[in-house]
Amino acid sequence: MNFKNLLSYIPIIFILSCSGGEQGIILDHVKLANEYYQEDAQWFLDNTPFFECSDKQLEQVYFYRWKLYKAHIRNTGANNYVITEFINHVAWDRDPYCTINAASMHHIYEGRWLKNPGYLDGYINYLFQSGGNDRRYSESIADAAYARFLVNSDTAFIIAQIDSMKSIYNQWSDHWDAAKELYYIPAMPDATEYTIASIDASGGKDGFDGGEAFRPTINSYMYANAMAISHIAQLSGDSSTSRNYDQKASALKSNIEKNLWNDSLEHFTDRFQEDNEYVHYWDFIRGRELAGMIPWVFNLPSDSRTFNSAWSHVIDTTQLLGKYGLRTNEPSYEYYFKQFVFYQGQRGSQWNGPSWPYQTSQTLTGMANFINNYDQNVITKSDYLKLLRLYTAQHYLPSGKINLVENYDPNNGGPIVYYYWSNHYNHSSYNNLIISGFCGIRPSEGDTLVINPLIDNTIDYFYLDDVIYHGHKLTLIFDKEGNKYHWGKGLTVLVDGDQKSLHHNQGQYKVYIGAPKVIHPIDQPINIALNLKGKDYPKPTASVNADSDTALVQAIDGRIWYFTEITNRWTTTGSNSNTDWFSLDFGRPYDISYAKIYICSDGNTFAPPEDILIEFQKDNQWFPVNQHEPVPITGNTVNTISFDKLSTRQIRINFKHELKQVAISEIEIY
Repeated sequence: MNFKNLLSYIPIIFILSCSGGEQGIILDHVKLANEYYQEDAQWFLDNTPFFECSDKQLEQVYFYRWKLYKAHIRNTGANNYVITEFINHVAWDRDPYCTINAASMHHIYEGRWLKNPGYLDGYINYLFQSGGNDRRYSESIADAAYARFLVNSDTAFIIAQIDSMKSIYNQWSDHWDAAKELYYIPAMPDATEYTIASIDASGGKDGFDGGEAFRPTINSYMYANAMAISHIAQLSGDSSTSRNYDQKASALKSNIEKNLWNDSLEHFTDRFQEDNEYVHYWDFIRGRELAGMIPWVFNLPSDSRTFNSAWSHVIDTTQLLGKYGLRTNEPSYEYYFKQFVFYQGQRGSQWNGPSWPYQTSQTLTGMANFINNYDQNVITKSDYLKLLRLYTAQHYLPSGKINLVENYDPNNGGPIVYYYWSNHYNHSSYNNLIISGFCGIRPSEGDTLVINPLIDNTIDYFYLDDVIYHGHKLTLIFDKEGNKYHWGKGLTVLVDGDQKSLHHNQGQYKVYIGAPKVIHPIDQPINIALNLKGKDYPKPTASVNADSDTALVQAIDGRIWYFTEITNRWTTTGSNSNTDWFSLDFGRPYDISYAKIYICSDGNTFAPPEDILIEFQKDNQWFPVNQHEPVPITGNTVNTISFDKLSTRQIRINFKHELKQVAISEIEIY
């Protein structure tokens, strides 16, 4: 539909313009980047939208979440990237990439707003072309990839994934119950453990695994994946496949509504697939779980008063809403918050009450859909903002430092699991909730964009800038009184720097974006220093290595961050010299001309070296490279050192450190 036809039936109630036709204030990205990212500002200037808000906690956590996301981007080869869930390796991730497919849909929804498409192109290719979606956990990755397409409009890229999407979809038949025409799964491979189904299936004795059940989660995921495949097939002109998967989705929707809706609880709940002495096949579980809201993440339930009533339980403080966040199940459950598992004397991860960013972000995504796409009077924009603020507050540790961890206590506040593995945990979304929920950008295939900020009178202003949508630069400015940014009262939208007319209809705004423009990533060269497996070539050695056996490889494993709570680096700790070196043997000669060195600085033990000298080996002797104009050596960001092109099998990087020790997060050689 073109814009002229659209105008023929949308009543134009309200068109905003800047007072006097003068341009208002432009958001200062550099100032914000320097404030929130210090030395590493440039990457965020190049890659992320910028956000300012009268609610400073929302603003602070928004910038933190991009910092967290960047830390989880792992380079795995030329034009290849993955996004990790745990910032460091855990025993249950996929070697050698350290990925977990359960978190992938969150990563894609969040990362779809990155300006450089190369990161998600590489990640999605990994998931669909290189076995990254190993189905270890339930997933809605096809849906997430299609949601990313709605932002970047790269038709060729998304169509290239469809064969793998169909193959993975069909493999899930191993979790299909033909008699009930629904999918079932135990608790643990649904990326949850100690749920009502698994605890009760053990007779209240355990619940880490087991508890096979027809769950709203996996069935909603499969519905969403089928819908995504149908849409993508339609883009490719394959009407037969599109109809086939649309029919699969429709049948699932019908069965979910008919069979997983629990009338007595007014909620979508599990039904047992397991049958034993404690639980029986096809019985409903005995309580509400937050997982029952997952169908709305994908706009699955029909718009009816019956289904809509489920949302009343989400905002009821005696049910799914605690004082400090959403509960994963209600206090009325017999084993609510009973601690079944401990690790090193501390409470372990469970889903029988604790508040998880993972499911909180899903529920907020579903709530935004519910407000935007349903005719209902159960949930208001203020409800969304209240839950978003509770979720935002969870990012702050009791010390006041921002560090997102695995789960939280919704009754008493504070983190539960952060002592041993989940610092800066990446199994949730947040910035997508700001961009598509709070600020109201509702992506679609069309050339007209719906914008519906989910805000109330407690928000005086926000400014969202440099969002790349359909290849256009999008800016949203909300100024309640018009005195903050001087673009006028209310909402202003710029497309490619030009102010656009806003057409207000039924509580939402519409703006014409124009034809999509596909932005392609720039080819990235091969980092010949990269070693994912920690063996073979390139082989690292160093003048000192007192940290651990793996520290040498950690400096060339494709992972870069500067968080102090959890480290992945080589250091000069234990050295008695003022100069130390790190050497690489590539196994054969390569042509090289520059190095990137990422230096950690904590303001205490570790600081940038006073000097860096790169040498190459020739005829069993070391010679200095002919370095180009020197650059200042800076901590907590990349330092690029260029030199005349040369061919060598080995290089050595010398660090002069007379004052403090040196810590290297990553070394890249090109």
